[in-house]
Amino acid sequence: MVTFSYKIKDAHGIHARPAGLLAKLAQEFEDTVITLHKDGKSARLDRVLMLMGLGVREGDEVTVAAEGKNEEEAARRAEEFFRENL
Repeated sequence: MVTFSYKIKDAHGIHARPAGLLAKLAQEFEDTVITLHKDGKSARLDRVLMLMGLGVREGDEVTVAAEGKNEEEAARRAEEFFRENL
């Protein structure tokens, strides 16, 4: 399992647009599960509604974990997405 932590900088947090793009990214890794964790709750990145249901806002610290065959590449790409978009 590969993990990284990130503090959300986007003023709107994780809303519909970035959630949809994260789901699209996660779906590229069929053999790897990418999960976002916040305040003891978690959601898979490929589940848009569950991800939005976490209520991630600006300033929140989240942890992202990738587990599976391509976990290193999945975590690297997810971290890039967070840094560039959130």
